[in-house]
Amino acid sequence: MSPPVPAVELRRLVKRFGALEVLKGVSLAAQEGEVIAILGASGSGKSTLLRCINGLEVPDEGEVLVGGEAIRFKTTRRGRAPADRRQLDRIRASLGFVFQSFNLWSHLTVLENVIEAPVHVQGRKRADAIAEAEALLAKVGIAEKRNHYPAHLSGGQQQRAAIARALAMRPRVLLFDEPTSALDPELVGEVLRVIRALAEEGRTMLLVTHEMGFAREVADRIVFLHQGRVECEGPPAPLFADPPTERFRAFVARFREEERLRGVL
Repeated sequence: MSPPVPAVELRRLVKRFGALEVLKGVSLAAQEGEVIAILGASGSGKSTLLRCINGLEVPDEGEVLVGGEAIRFKTTRRGRAPADRRQLDRIRASLGFVFQSFNLWSHLTVLENVIEAPVHVQGRKRADAIAEAEALLAKVGIAEKRNHYPAHLSGGQQQRAAIARALAMRPRVLLFDEPTSALDPELVGEVLRVIRALAEEGRTMLLVTHEMGFAREVADRIVFLHQGRVECEGPPAPLFADPPTERFRAFVARFREEERLRGVL
């Protein structure tokens, strides 16, 4: 029997911004239903990695495959570019992206934000999209905010609306880029509860986060990036109990000190 096709696979991914090489040959595969938490210091390439997966950035070298289908690239005078925009748009529609800064449309209500892409990109009937959106807003706990504009919501409510918007596209994979980093501390928990519930449903998720305790609880696998390379990876329990590299050991030690200062330890 052949091995299962990964939901997302990266092969030797390289990304440069001018002379700065941010990703240096990263390879990674996420299986269907797997939750991968991507950890690392600022500047390690975590967010760039996610942006390469969904086409917001074009890798300079390497392959991105979604459901076994490789995104096609071509070489132009300006560098590498998508070879087939329709293919990229189709693949991108299967990837739900949740940004750290919410990125809701300010001129649309919460409900309108959630139905915009299903109606205008996927061509679904408006009545069906509204019914599904209302169910999703209830799922993330903000059904009563359906007719509010983003400016009238707290940061946690805006992020939950953004998660509902991503889910409305019925994505194969959810990508979270530091979903709690823009939130006040008291609002972090409400967003993490939604993400935990999605993990328990068996959603395939790649989660860039600085919430290491949450990553340890929710992730099936931890991937630690350092200066654009995968420094180490593995199941959370053994990786945190016995860090395999000095850099990850120092990273974990900082986390434990933060826990101690918060009175957790």
